[in-house]
Amino acid sequence: MAGSMQNSSRMGRRPGRYNTMSEINVTPFVDVMLVLLVVFMITAPLLTVGVPIDLPKASASNLQGNEEPLTVSINGNGNIFLQETLVKSDELVARLLAIAENRTSRRIFVRGDRSVDYGAVMAVMGSLNAAGFNKVALVTEAPQASQTNNTPAAKK
Repeated sequence: MAGSMQNSSRMGRRPGRYNTMSEINVTPFVDVMLVLLVVFMITAPLLTVGVPIDLPKASASNLQGNEEPLTVSINGNGNIFLQETLVKSDELVARLLAIAENRTSRRIFVRGDRSVDYGAVMAVMGSLNAAGFNKVALVTEAPQASQTNNTPAAKK
């Protein structure tokens, strides 16, 4: 009888069978996340607008937005770019209207080079306003800390 009792306790278990693991192995997950982090850290600086513009300085705060902004750039030679594509001034409004149909926001950022004639920037802004783009913002660079006290308002 004692032998049968010993056998009955082992009946539920088969020899060589393992218990199921109830823990999640997170090591592969962490490995994948670290690779993605490195990829995003490398590609993030490359996502800036590619037209080199020498922006004027201003002490305004940054605007917050969820959508990628539509950017019109005017370089030192007076060439007009929509995002990074060179466009003629008479094609600019038509292209912007086609793009704006698929967007929720009609906000446009104008980046004018410091050496560009003021009239050229105003001509672009006037054509944008005539086409119905009323949310037009000028993009500037933040001044350096040493230049913030040299503004006319600070001297008064």
